[in-house]
Amino acid sequence: MAAGGFCKLPTGSVVVALELPRPTADGTGCVRVLVHAQNRARALTRLRNLGMRAVYLRGNGSPPTPDEITAVLHHPDGLIWRTAPDNGVATAPELMQELWHPIRALLRRPAATP
Repeated sequence: MAAGGFCKLPTGSVVVALELPRPTADGTGCVRVLVHAQNRARALTRLRNLGMRAVYLRGNGSPPTPDEITAVLHHPDGLIWRTAPDNGVATAPELMQELWHPIRALLRRPAATP
């Protein structure tokens, strides 16, 4: 699918990072999703159970950074996201502009307008 990668932790669990298209009506932009799980298959299953059916991890071209690993390990759900940089390369100032969000904020349906 999109860029992604994983990192195996000393505890045996993994952190998987994926860049996915933003699930909006216009479909513009990408998001970087981080998942903490016991193994890569369970991490992808967690995303598929949330409705992201076409999620695959091929290769390890864009593994999570140490800061991303820390962020997902400190989140109670172990599943977070934020907007991915447009050029695919995040610089320090770009990373500081947006905080990590829980996955439910990404999947939340916008309120219907009357």
